[in-house]
Amino acid sequence: MASKPLKVIVFLGTVKENRLGLRVAKFMMQQLTESGHDAVLFDPVEKKLPLLEKAAFFYGGDDAKPALLAEMEQQVKGADAYVIVSGEYNHSIPPALANMMDHFGGSCYAYKPSAIVCYSPGIYGGMRAAMQLRAFLGELGCLSVSNIFGIPRVHNALNEDGTPADSHMVPGAEKLIKDLDWHAHAMRNHREAVGKPT
Repeated sequence: MASKPLKVIVFLGTVKENRLGLRVAKFMMQQLTESGHDAVLFDPVEKKLPLLEKAAFFYGGDDAKPALLAEMEQQVKGADAYVIVSGEYNHSIPPALANMMDHFGGSCYAYKPSAIVCYSPGIYGGMRAAMQLRAFLGELGCLSVSNIFGIPRVHNALNEDGTPADSHMVPGAEKLIKDLDWHAHAMRNHREAVGKPT
């Protein structure tokens, strides 16, 4: 890891019963922590944001922003990078993931990198959703790094507590984190040196 730790938000994109994505999120949180980074998990089941009717940036004046939304917005703004943990819903981006991330404007994410960790119980590892996430994350302003960590047959790759049950899991996560680490430090250094475009 180069220089000081990164602030990383891990977005988990599933609310389904018996969801497998929580295993992946726990695993990535552990890997990021072991890499020396400050990782925070945004789990839609725990955060319980409503269906998007009013984004954080639409509040103002006497219209008080809900405390949870305000806290999450500051965390998104303060992050150096994002890790997106996503399965596939009908071969597409899970609605809970898009709903949670869309509560915050593009300026919160801008000029910071993201990394995609996708999974499925089948052989494709969530890659169809990952391809759509590339465009989605690009429009938010947090371009995804070139490496995608895809996890096929995730129920065999990770135990319920997020510990790896497959020898490929840790090397795969390490490769992704190294890629994200490089981009995030480069972008943070440049933001601190010259600021963001206006």
